[in-house]
Amino acid sequence: MEEEVKILAEEGYKEIVLTGIHLTSYGIDFKDEGIDFLTLIKRLHEIDGIERIRFGSLEPRVITEEFASELSRLPKICPHFHLSLQSGCDDTLKRMNRHYTCEEYADRCEILRKHFRNPAITTDVIVGFPAETDADFETTRRFLEKVYFYEMHVFPYSRRAGTRADRMPEQVPEQIKNVRSEALLLLEKQMSKAYRESFLGKKKTVLLEEKTEIGGRAYMIGHTMEYVKAVVPYADNLKNKMTEGILKEALNDEVLLLDSRNFLN
Repeated sequence: MEEEVKILAEEGYKEIVLTGIHLTSYGIDFKDEGIDFLTLIKRLHEIDGIERIRFGSLEPRVITEEFASELSRLPKICPHFHLSLQSGCDDTLKRMNRHYTCEEYADRCEILRKHFRNPAITTDVIVGFPAETDADFETTRRFLEKVYFYEMHVFPYSRRAGTRADRMPEQVPEQIKNVRSEALLLLEKQMSKAYRESFLGKKKTVLLEEKTEIGGRAYMIGHTMEYVKAVVPYADNLKNKMTEGILKEALNDEVLLLDSRNFLN
C-alpha cells in the first residue's frame, strides 16, 4: 500500500482515503514485521505530497484513547470518522448480532471529541429491523440526537432470502419502515445543517475538486478536512488546489461559501 500511495503522490494526488471491509484489521498477516493499522497510518503520513488522510468506515471498537491520541498528533489526519451504528437500541443491536452496546458506541464518540476539535462523526442506521417496536425506534431516535451526527445514512431494513433476519418473526411492515426512515432523514438534515453552520466565520482550508453551478453562478467545489462542502468563485486551473479562507455564508442546504484569495498550492 505504501508504494501505491507514493505513486499517487507523485501523480499529484493530495488526499487519500483508506477504506475496506475490514480496514482496521490491517496488519494481522504482518505481525512479525510490526505492521498494524496505526503503524501503516504513520508511514503514509510521512509520504511527501500527501496532505490529507481520510478514513472510510471504522469499527467503533478501534477507537481507544491511545488510538485517538496518536491520530490527533498527525496533522494530515482528517477529523472525519464514519462509525457504523445500525441502531441506537441495545435490544435491536442484540438481534442484529452486533457486539457492542449503545453506551460503548457513545463512549467512542466522546473519545474522538476529546482528542479532535469538533470532528465530523457520521454513521449508518437501519430502521425496521425485525421486531423493532415503536419504543425501540424512539430509543434509537433519542440516541441519535444525543450523539449528534454530522451525517447519517438511513436505510429501511430489506429482507434477504436465506438470512437469519429473514426468518425472524415480527417483520415490520414497509409502511412503518418508510415512516421511521423519513423521521430520521429529517433529523439528519437538521443535525447536518447545524454542524455545517458551526463553521461559519471560521478559517478553513478546502481542497478544490470540480466545477459546479449554484444559483446560476459557476464555482469550484471541494471539502474541508471535516468533509464540509465549500465553494469559491470559478476560475481556471483551480482543480486540486488548496485554498484557505473564512467560511462566509451558506449558499444552500449543503454548501458554504469560502471567502478566499489565498491558494496554497
